[in-house]
Amino acid sequence: MKLRLNTLALLAAAMTSTLATAAQGGIDYEAGVTVNAGSSHLAPYYIASNRGGTLTQQYGTLAFASAVHELDTARRVSWGFGAEAWAGYSSSADYDRYSVAGDLFYNNSQHPARLWVQQLYIEGKYRSVRATLGAKTLTSPVVNPALSSGDMVMSGNARLGGGVNVGFVDFQPVPFTHGWLQLCGQVGYWRTGDSQWLKHHYNYYNNFLTTGTWFNYKYAHFRTRPDQPVVVTFGMQAAYQFGGTQVKYDHGIETGRVKMKSDMKAIFRSMIPGSGGGNAGDTFVEGNHVGSWDVALECRLPREARLRAYHERLWEDGSGIGFQNGFDGLWGIEYRAGHSGPVEGVVLEWVELTNQSGPIHFNPADHEGNQLTGQATGADNYYNNYAYNGYASHGMSIGSPFVKAPLYNTNGYMGYLDTQMRGLHLGIAGTVAPGIGYRALASYRRAWGTPFLPRVEGAGCTSLLVETVIVPAWMRQLTLKAQFACDLGKLYGDNAGALVSITYHGNLNFKKR
Repeated sequence: MKLRLNTLALLAAAMTSTLATAAQGGIDYEAGVTVNAGSSHLAPYYIASNRGGTLTQQYGTLAFASAVHELDTARRVSWGFGAEAWAGYSSSADYDRYSVAGDLFYNNSQHPARLWVQQLYIEGKYRSVRATLGAKTLTSPVVNPALSSGDMVMSGNARLGGGVNVGFVDFQPVPFTHGWLQLCGQVGYWRTGDSQWLKHHYNYYNNFLTTGTWFNYKYAHFRTRPDQPVVVTFGMQAAYQFGGTQVKYDHGIETGRVKMKSDMKAIFRSMIPGSGGGNAGDTFVEGNHVGSWDVALECRLPREARLRAYHERLWEDGSGIGFQNGFDGLWGIEYRAGHSGPVEGVVLEWVELTNQSGPIHFNPADHEGNQLTGQATGADNYYNNYAYNGYASHGMSIGSPFVKAPLYNTNGYMGYLDTQMRGLHLGIAGTVAPGIGYRALASYRRAWGTPFLPRVEGAGCTSLLVETVIVPAWMRQLTLKAQFACDLGKLYGDNAGALVSITYHGNLNFKKR
């Protein structure tokens, strides 16, 4: 706790020292209140998704405030910073907790923190390279976060802890290609920061609990010249969970404890997946690797409109990297109008996660004394891992929220229960009148459990969201938002809810007159 407070104090002091740089562009700030209510113990799927894990419960009244000074990309050297905090009341949800003494399960009531820091960071830029220190929300380099079901690797759906991140400001020309090929990418390391959340929500009955983990994320995308009628983007995203301590339980009794390494060797392995380290049970591939091969094709249409097709091929291990998992991944089409109107953007996506490189995983080295020599590298079980709770933070998926996250596991299991699934998602947004916009999301998905714990019957869910955003003509700094959402089906259960928010936007400009 002392280390965390010292880190926050250091970041706050560093941010204060950068106020002088705010003279170029000023500080953008926001403050507002969000109120939501629903019919189930957690908020409907679309209200809770793709918002950094800030709102998840059935009832909530939350106030938030943020201040950001953006980097000046036109300058060779520039500094920026950001801070965002939330506070208020959120209702509790019951999770199963096991008592060894009583040999029974009881209700473990949990709610989010009453006060937390969502973002707190400083960043600097020199030429085309930027570096960020602290906690800053990461978003997808591939999909539209407002209309998409979510990126398969880095969706912005979950809240991560603090870390360091280095990358390019934007796409940069590759030498000797005369601008026909450009490169953008980044690499960073973060502390996941959800150890207390996991300890509070785990059932302490079976399986395991891993806390104190580290997280690495990087991507590299190439793009052809953006001023051409057709633009192609391709590359890879890769994430890696490592370090931490795993504690195994059987009927409430601790049966084993393994401390995973987070030394320089583990950091090096985060760059290239390879053989495991010296940890027990970590013989083959160290850490939890998740990533995607990405490709997008964008065409220019009349009146500055754009039509874009994209695919993220999700992978969990070498078989997925080697394209052995069929058509698994995210397939999408996006239309962007070049002007405001009733339809300004449309996204249609299909998510397929049923192949998983085959139904069986078998390695002879896993079973001492067996006579079989063949190997099957299937049952990828996306987002799950034998040593880590799951590809999530604070219960929310770091990857696609379309896969039901551990937050919804009221049995206290901290992994994913429905990684075999497929579904269709549609998003539409536009402006119906001056200062009045809308957004509508709809989806249907069906899940069949995991390769190791399949459902007897599939579970489906239809989810809907309708949102209205109003910017009053008499006060352009004010934004009023109203949402209604519902879930229908066995996967999430029947649930309906609404949200209203009011946000004030402003700018503090310190330029000399």
